[in-house]
Amino acid sequence: MPDKTRIAFLGVDNPHGAGWRELLTNFSDEAEITALVPGFNNGTTSLEERHAHLPRFESVDALIADGDFDAAIVALPNDHAPQAAVQLADAGKHILVEKPLAGNAAAAHALVDAVADSGVAFQSGYMWRYDDAANRLRDMIQDNRFGKLISLEMTFVTSDVQRRNPGHYLFDRDISTGGFFNWLACHYLDLLLYVTNQQVTKVTARTGVFGATDCEVEDGGIVIMDLSGGGVATFVGGYWLPRWAGEAHWTLRGTERWVHWDPGRSGTAGVLEIHGPKPQWNAMDEVFSIPPDNTPGYGGMRGAALIRDWLDAIQDGGRPCRNTPQSLVNALTLIDTIYESSASGRQLDTQIPKA
Repeated sequence: MPDKTRIAFLGVDNPHGAGWRELLTNFSDEAEITALVPGFNNGTTSLEERHAHLPRFESVDALIADGDFDAAIVALPNDHAPQAAVQLADAGKHILVEKPLAGNAAAAHALVDAVADSGVAFQSGYMWRYDDAANRLRDMIQDNRFGKLISLEMTFVTSDVQRRNPGHYLFDRDISTGGFFNWLACHYLDLLLYVTNQQVTKVTARTGVFGATDCEVEDGGIVIMDLSGGGVATFVGGYWLPRWAGEAHWTLRGTERWVHWDPGRSGTAGVLEIHGPKPQWNAMDEVFSIPPDNTPGYGGMRGAALIRDWLDAIQDGGRPCRNTPQSLVNALTLIDTIYESSASGRQLDTQIPKA
């Protein structure tokens, strides 16, 4: 392999496309973008001038046939990304796929086999698995510091559909299949499986269009999930705020401690407010704050850690990253079950695998 990993970028105008390309600037000594498949009807409105000279290909077939690359970042819409990723894996190209990759789990299953058969390094865009606070919560649970985990509450609310443009492909059912849960809630649903390392065994959900702007896919909803450890997890979120803004937080409660996680606290890269029992003279109370993050690119230091894992996996001959093809399918399976529960008006038994 050349001194630098040569990367093809598929999907120039993906909402996170520029952020992914900026993230790669943190690794300019190790990786470089060498080819483009614009996608999005050959759109290049967000293309940086530093990449304007790169060879462009109209299809994945053409890229594989004539492109000079070792790996690819796939940031295409749900209706095109799964097949593109399978083609690249079959061609022996290492792949990083923007989440969620597909509109449902069925569309992503072939990728699991393709990666296993080819042995390429796979990574997906679920970068919260690389967040320091999220991993501290995971460690607390694994170390039994919560005692029995009783409840886990997740909230994720952001700017409404009108401000995001209801004509955008993310709100086109034929292209994206799902809405808020597929595009944004997926982050926290994937993270729930990772942080708890437990199965989701029952799902009760209500999704729909609750805001004032009509669209073809859901703008949010609420979910109740039973966990295999005996606790319950809830998610509330949607495109519901009347300006460009966001609110996100978790609360975890156990028999031995409870923790509030504010991942967006101003002046920090996240804060854990930890409360526990009073075994001796002093109650267990602690604030753990992560310093501000100035890392350029999508997701900052979380995204950089994700890229680091992927580049190292490439050098290690394709060993698994923290995100795997199966973990991506697990998140999509949970989202499928949420949609099915809402449509049927029933609680559904399921066995969504842990991490």
